[in-house]
Order: sequence, then C-alpha cells, then structure tokens
Amino acid sequence: MDAVDDVLDDWFIESLKTYKDLHVYQLEHPTQVIEWTSGRTVCVAGYNSSKNELLELRLPLKLFAEENKGLCAERDFKLLHGGFTDGPVRHLTHVPGTRCVVTNDGRSSKLQLWDLGRDDSNVIRRTGSIEGRSVSETGSRIAARPFSDRQILHGARTSDIQLTDVTSGKATFTLETETSDALSSLQFVSDSVFLTGCFNGTVYLVDTRTSAAPHVSPAPISSVSREPVLWWTDAAVGQSCLDATGCRIVRLDSRGRAAVSDVRSRGVTVCQAQLDIRNDRHDLDAVRVSWAPALDGCIAVSGFSGVVQIWNTSDWTAELNEAPPLFEHRGHVVSSDRSDESAATFTTSHAWHPDRPRTLLSAASDGSAHLWDWIDQ
Repeated sequence: MDAVDDVLDDWFIESLKTYKDLHVYQLEHPTQVIEWTSGRTVCVAGYNSSKNELLELRLPLKLFAEENKGLCAERDFKLLHGGFTDGPVRHLTHVPGTRCVVTNDGRSSKLQLWDLGRDDSNVIRRTGSIEGRSVSETGSRIAARPFSDRQILHGARTSDIQLTDVTSGKATFTLETETSDALSSLQFVSDSVFLTGCFNGTVYLVDTRTSAAPHVSPAPISSVSREPVLWWTDAAVGQSCLDATGCRIVRLDSRGRAAVSDVRSRGVTVCQAQLDIRNDRHDLDAVRVSWAPALDGCIAVSGFSGVVQIWNTSDWTAELNEAPPLFEHRGHVVSSDRSDESAATFTTSHAWHPDRPRTLLSAASDGSAHLWDWIDQ
C-alpha cells in the first residue's frame, strides 16, 4: 500500500501544477452516461442490470467563481433531482429547451421519457415511452433535434432510424435504406441534417427535408492491416456547422488510428494520426471520442483504459504518424480503491463542458466522477 500511496501523493502534487480546477465526486454506482442539462447541471445514471439511480447534479459553484475561489463555500457537487429506473441506462439524451430526458437500456429499442422535476419537486418521474421500428438486443442510439420542439432521433441500425415527436409519439421521418449497419453514434449537425456513425466505419449524412439517398462515406482505407476493427465517430458541431457543410468528422478505430475528414471532402481523409490509446480492455462499449465544442481542433478519447486523453488534431498531417497526447487525465486510475487487484479501473464516459474550453467531466468503473480543467502548458 505504501507504493500506491506514494503514487497518489505524487499525482496530487503534480495536479497542483497541471489543473486549474479539479473536483472529485463519488457516485453510489458507476455511470456510462453524462449529459449536460445546462451549463451548470448534468444528468448521470447507473447501468446495473436491475434498479438504478437517475440523478441531476449541480456542478461545484467554486468552478464558476472568477475571483477568490478559496472563499467559495460550495466546493462539491449538489444533488438537485433524483429518481429510479427499472433497468440499466446505457444511452441518455436531454431534449433542448425542456426538462425532459430520454433514455435507453442498451438491450432493446424502447425509449423511456423522464421529467427532471422543477423547483417545487426534486423527483425525476417517468412520463412515457417510445417504441422503436424494430426489435433490438443492442439498444438504440439517441439524438435530440437541436432547435425544433421535442423531436428525438433513434435507432440501433441504419435500417431502423426514425425521428419521433416526443409529445405525440408519431414518427416524422424514417430513413429508407437497404443497409443494416450497426450504429456507434447518432448526431445532428444542423436542425435538419444528421450524421450516423457505424461500427464498420461507414458514415451516413442524411437530410430530413428530402427523400434523397443519404451521402455515404466508407471507412478510411487502412494501409497497415486488413483485420476487422470497430470504429467510433463524432462531428464537430458549432456555429460554422449550421448548414452542415463545414463540419469536421473524426473516426477512431479500435487499434488507435484516428482520421479526420469533412463533409465537403466527401470522406477523404484530411489528416490522421496513430494514437497511443493503451487498450487494456476487451469490452469496448464505453469507448468515446468527442470534439471539444470550445477548443478548436481538440478531441478527447476515453474507454480504452483508465485515462482520458486529449489530442490536438491541428498538429496532424495527411501521413499516418504517431501523435503524443496534448494532455492525459490519470486521476481515475491513481485515486481508485486498489483493494481488489482483479478489477482494474477504466473510464466509462466523458463530456466536454459546452462553454468552458478545457473543462471536462469524466466517469469511471469505480463510481468516481471527476470535473477537471487542465492548464495549457
């Protein structure tokens, strides 16, 4: 234990120089979902096979203190609203402009609707459900339409994607395609255009205003190996992406190759890199890759091991070369309870703060949740 304590002490001393803010919270059960409901509040939920907590937490107010942070009394997360689910929560999405979140258990296509509660009640209540187009044993990915009222995009495969009105439960759009690729992600890149990332590396760009066939971008060609790999995808969405033509897409495979393209290049790789992802896991359900919404060119990767890694894609080239991370958050591994040596700690999710450039919230398999803002060295 002395060696473990020494590692923790060393990391704590190092963190004083590498973090602007670092807040640690312990959930009763680990979470795979982190969803912002505002700039100061976030939703998390457990993924045990039976009953789980669904919580809305307020971030420590100390994070937002511009001056005299040491005098701010609110240094911990605060529970605002809570409820219970009857099963695991593997996917969770907040409907913008509402107090509604939508969840999926990761083992069916059915969605659950929840009211997060208001000032007069701290209880999160289930208000309804939405059926999927087909039976799924792997769960449905979910995305909320960003500007239109209460519409949810959902599906497990390209063949069963639909847009559903949350209030009426009626489908307002269905994707007609002959393919049935398993989805790793669903994401709106404008109010009418969405992107689907598939585990085989294919990306579909779909315009809900037309019946035209989706634009299909196949997986990046590998010059290293023909062995099958899994892919995860994210699109950089911001003011420049309101028409969807300027969005950058990053695709990461299970061997650590990351490739960046944009919609205008029709899938041609603009830059790429080989990442040191430290793949310590065989279960890759919790892998996440995401663009920073307020830090141009940066991505975060988690789920392969116990660390969250940040890369700056602005340094990448068209040639595939190894790229060192810009920053690594090792706090979940270093601070975990190591009394059970057989249970290695791994990251289960992460989310960039929507407005603060270097602030992330990450979670791990030991139930830890870390809110951190690293210092640009």
